[in-house]
Amino acid sequence: MVRLGLVRDIDLALHLPLRYEDETRIVPIRNAREGEVAQIEGTVLSCEVQLHPRRQLVVVIDDGTGRCELRFFSFYPSQQKAMAVGERLRVRGEVRGGFWGRQMVHPAFRKAEGLLPTALTPVYPASAQLPQAYLRRAIATALTRVPLDETLPADLPPPPVQLHHESRPKGLWNLRESLLFLHHPTPEVSLAQLEDRTHPAWQRLKAEELLAQQLSQCMARAQRARLRAPVLAPSQAADSLHAQLLATLPFTLTAAQRRVSREIARDLARAQPMHRLLQGDVGAGKTVVAALAACVAIDAGWQCALMVPTEILAGQHFARLVQWLAPLLDARGQCVAWLVGGQKKKEREQMLVRIASGEAALVVGTHAVIQQTVRFARLGLAIIDEQHRFGVAQRLALRQKPADAGEDAPEPHLLMMTATPIPRTLAMSYYADLDVSTIDELPPGRTPIVTRVIADSRRDEVIARMADQVREGRQTYWVCPLIEESEQLDLRNATATHAELCEALPGVAVGLLHSRMPAAEKQAVMQGFKAGQIAVLVSTTVIEVGVDVPNASLMVIEHAERFGLSQLHQLRGRVGRGAPASACVLLFSMGDSGHLGENARERLKAMAQTHDGFEIARRDLEIRGPGEFLGARQSGDAMLRFADLEMDGALLQWARAAAPWMLERHPRLAGQHIERWLGGRAQFLKA
Repeated sequence: MVRLGLVRDIDLALHLPLRYEDETRIVPIRNAREGEVAQIEGTVLSCEVQLHPRRQLVVVIDDGTGRCELRFFSFYPSQQKAMAVGERLRVRGEVRGGFWGRQMVHPAFRKAEGLLPTALTPVYPASAQLPQAYLRRAIATALTRVPLDETLPADLPPPPVQLHHESRPKGLWNLRESLLFLHHPTPEVSLAQLEDRTHPAWQRLKAEELLAQQLSQCMARAQRARLRAPVLAPSQAADSLHAQLLATLPFTLTAAQRRVSREIARDLARAQPMHRLLQGDVGAGKTVVAALAACVAIDAGWQCALMVPTEILAGQHFARLVQWLAPLLDARGQCVAWLVGGQKKKEREQMLVRIASGEAALVVGTHAVIQQTVRFARLGLAIIDEQHRFGVAQRLALRQKPADAGEDAPEPHLLMMTATPIPRTLAMSYYADLDVSTIDELPPGRTPIVTRVIADSRRDEVIARMADQVREGRQTYWVCPLIEESEQLDLRNATATHAELCEALPGVAVGLLHSRMPAAEKQAVMQGFKAGQIAVLVSTTVIEVGVDVPNASLMVIEHAERFGLSQLHQLRGRVGRGAPASACVLLFSMGDSGHLGENARERLKAMAQTHDGFEIARRDLEIRGPGEFLGARQSGDAMLRFADLEMDGALLQWARAAAPWMLERHPRLAGQHIERWLGGRAQFLKA
């Protein structure tokens, strides 16, 4: 129960059925239609174990209108005894048309006694260790105990609920009757309305859920407005770090980069903590915008921390920021610090001293940045790259770092970055407590990438194309989903592919990169690839973000059907960074089933059709849903369980308008509503 999150009575009450079984009526065997699920009742005429073509229990029942054969390929002696000749059974299952007439395979059965239920039987989401019967009893008991008082004020404008010609002459259902109905709907209700969640009872729950989420976001925004942050006003001096960096950059900022830099600078100059998401497509130039924001903080006398998800990406950022900022910081007696998990003890201790003394004006690292041993002198700005790759608790930990310096330490400004653009409906829902800046243009000189979807059976052709690229002096990537063989998944692994390509491309330097390699070895491989010493890099998804090699012109992604859309888009963005024409090959495998799943087919189709990260994000949201899209399932975030962001746009608009009104006029009810729906999870929506 705890693993399913069913701790409180209200959790059980809100644990709604996946589907329903109609056990309210008996269908005569003669009228049972092939392909439909039916409940029949009859007397056992025969019950025997057959050994050919395989061991099975075959039972025949008769109800006076016809006969039906029941087949069980796995069974216990107790079940065989319960279906002895002469017993009267109530049986439910899918009707099939066999050679000898109607039959059911592994139907549910019990003795035909007692009255028929008057409501549909719920089937709940459950685990293997939690039987439906136990879960039904627990939920029924919770429904009798849980207080379901109204938390929607009487003067709150009602949500825009569609009544669908409901026979009862009333508008909005209340929460109690909605829950009781959805757990035990009456047989005459439209199953279509229950399944597509358009029934008024479902709409009431979706409205309440969206309202709880928006209330939580509004409260987080109000709490943040009361917090104190350092005022980091941009320096107008010609010798400021910000001005010097702009003057020494080897390229000109795009109009979009200048616009979002101004938005960030305005936030940093306020006394309230910035809470901004910087989004832009792959290669849009977010790193330089982050560097300019860091300069504003350093000019004002504060430190900046940049946290990234992998050591390889941290190394890429560190190298670039050192190239841009180290000469400028050296003149001020400051430096860029480097902090990752695989550091040697002596180097790490030196970095910790520099961070604590304030000598390290900018700290770049992985989750090591938020460990307890790290003490900042004056942390004024926290930047999180690829924020969806971190758990919510990790994001909160970085924001709370200044608390180490004492209760009076100000809250740092927070800038989160992502190359997975957020669709508008998702931003409205999950980022109500977040300002969003968008870099919506790419720097000049980026070449279009040709994307091809190719079956694994044409693997030799792809290797031949790779050899052509290498002969022309280009470099290529080959990405695999696994490091070593897996008994569960029959996927080609990185080590085997590395050996295969070494054999197929004699005389070509083929490198191997994966997350289990020692940090120094990974760094050496990446340096070799960047320097052009390695022509082909076989890798797992550790190169998904941040790797920038302009000479790389071909990306092959093996078992592309196994990757998410955003991940495929990120990987594709590793090529097309220089002048050469670039291509991305999505190799897919049909597997044992002989066909691709619908979701995998849709992902590959979307990749071939568009290079627009915002369109890809929209399709990814449709395919995966908001929880997986945001990388929040693993972090304990309170995802939407009932509402659908696309289908329930009108309810979301209502909730956005109702939340601040309710917080102002009915704060007690607002608090009760959040507690009912989110419990202790409301804090996660603040990260």
